[in-house]
Amino acid sequence: MGVETAVWRALAVFRLLGLVYAVGLYSLRYDEYAHPVGGWLVLAAMVAWTVVTAMVYRRPSGRTRPLLVLDLAIAAAAVLATLFLDDPDRIASGAATLPAVWAAAPVLAWAIRWEWPGGLVAATVMSAADLIHRGRLTPTTLNNIVLLFLAGAVVGYVVALARRSEVALARALAITAATRERERLARSIHDGVLQVLALVGRRGSELGGEAAELGRLAAEQEQSLRAMVSTPPEVASATEVDLRALLTTYSSSTVTVSAPGTPVLVTYARARELTAAVGAALANVATHAGERARAWVLLEDDGDEVVVSVRDDGVGLVPERLAEAAAEGRLGMASSIQGRVRDLGGSVRVESAPGQGTELELRVPRSGPA
Repeated sequence: MGVETAVWRALAVFRLLGLVYAVGLYSLRYDEYAHPVGGWLVLAAMVAWTVVTAMVYRRPSGRTRPLLVLDLAIAAAAVLATLFLDDPDRIASGAATLPAVWAAAPVLAWAIRWEWPGGLVAATVMSAADLIHRGRLTPTTLNNIVLLFLAGAVVGYVVALARRSEVALARALAITAATRERERLARSIHDGVLQVLALVGRRGSELGGEAAELGRLAAEQEQSLRAMVSTPPEVASATEVDLRALLTTYSSSTVTVSAPGTPVLVTYARARELTAAVGAALANVATHAGERARAWVLLEDDGDEVVVSVRDDGVGLVPERLAEAAAEGRLGMASSIQGRVRDLGGSVRVESAPGQGTELELRVPRSGPA
């Protein structure tokens, strides 16, 4: 049972106990009211509304703004009804309102739904109704008002804290599970694949010729795998992740990744799309920039934007080459890079010249749809 379910159930119990208290209190004093029959009718309406809220608030879809506004209005109306049903002398002497503590339930509901700001708004409305009913500010009325504001603020704050704690706990458990799985895979890869790739890299370098090229490729894959298994896992969610960890997986003997010393936090979905665009750019370097080309990836945190530059020292491009590639149906730049960045609300700038390499600047807003 999550925090949301628990607090709404607790509210239903509070409302029921408040109703029992109001009915019991009225049963002892109903003959002192100016219109006792009207008081019983108000209590009957309170019973019906308690049943309705207990059923509707059980589901998240039922905790809507109109229903919560109606809840607050009914409680305020029950308090104001006392002004017309009770004896004026009893009101002047400080007698409790007809709903008594039951009227505080909407304040708690607003605090649960909209945290402490909602609790304070609802407390203001109920305090105004209490002042109108009493006609003046008495010590009892002041005490009730203070209690309403304290309940709205404290319950709202505690609910907000509990929600954040629940999200943090779920994320920590997910990361722990992912870390354990990654460690298990890392042991298997280290005992098998990495050792084989390291051996191929050394032997290829010793043999020279075409074997040296195969050894170089094996060494690159070994470095990529080592970076992948040593990078902390990120859990797919709406929470923010450090973009540096995802881009570091592209480090190899031909690719250098540079990033700030502090975390660059973006939502997971945006980080994944931007990382995929960088991967497509590096794939273009490996395919088109030449056999000896090197690449550099630079990550920058520009406040409201995240900037990733991908530069290589390859053969470069003529200005018309990108348009020709798109016309030929080669969508690496148009779709995998520009399309992803455009969907994130960003932009891509390309600078290149024959023999001078190519530089791509991917500029993406930190927030927005992914």
